[in-house]
Amino acid sequence: RQARLPFSRVSSVSTMKLPLAAASLLPAAAAAFAPRGSGGIIPRSPSAPAFVSRATTMPTTRTTATATRRSSSTLRMANVPKLSDPSEELLKDVDVFIFDCDGVIWRGDSLIDGIPETLAKLRALGKRMFFVTNNSTKSRKGYKGKFDSLGLDIPPEEIFSSSFAAAAYLEQTKFKDSGKKVYVIGEVGIGEELDLIDVEWFGGPDDKGKEPDMGKGGMLEHDEDVGAVIVGFDRNINY
Repeated sequence: RQARLPFSRVSSVSTMKLPLAAASLLPAAAAAFAPRGSGGIIPRSPSAPAFVSRATTMPTTRTTATATRRSSSTLRMANVPKLSDPSEELLKDVDVFIFDCDGVIWRGDSLIDGIPETLAKLRALGKRMFFVTNNSTKSRKGYKGKFDSLGLDIPPEEIFSSSFAAAAYLEQTKFKDSGKKVYVIGEVGIGEELDLIDVEWFGGPDDKGKEPDMGKGGMLEHDEDVGAVIVGFDRNINY
């Protein structure tokens, strides 16, 4: 299903909307830090294929070997020199820090050691910080609540989740003006963000346990009013 969507996957607060300046950071931030996992969606170039089949990219062993060599060469060219004195060089030359959340700020429901001290030092030095996650199960409000529960006072405008990215894209492209609805394959985070921009949606958690009639003569009604499908992590998806 994802292969048919005109989007690429992205590799995760309060009810107020982010200021335009913060929202405008989304495309660049998503492009630079898009992880490989599932999450919300962002627009991609119309000329770029959403997914390329294995048969297309690796028709022969020789092609595979060539691609591997090129990939290795590219990795070597992109190698970043190791900092000789991170505490000095990093803090001196970097003004903005972007943190992943799962496994960086917290592990499960536990705060990772040293995080409060690190964030406090960066703020004292006047550094800007953003917290991004490709986990779409929570909205910004949900993530704000998690930060608070861990004793971290993070401003809402510093939180960027893939659920918010999906809603921001629909808002920026004026999807609401189309009069169409969104079908969600995902959890509560996506729906909460769509509610904030007043876009009608269905699916998500409400489809838990639903099964189509796959017997003889069975059919599934197609909703012609669906104008977009947002796919995120869904622990209840039924193929």
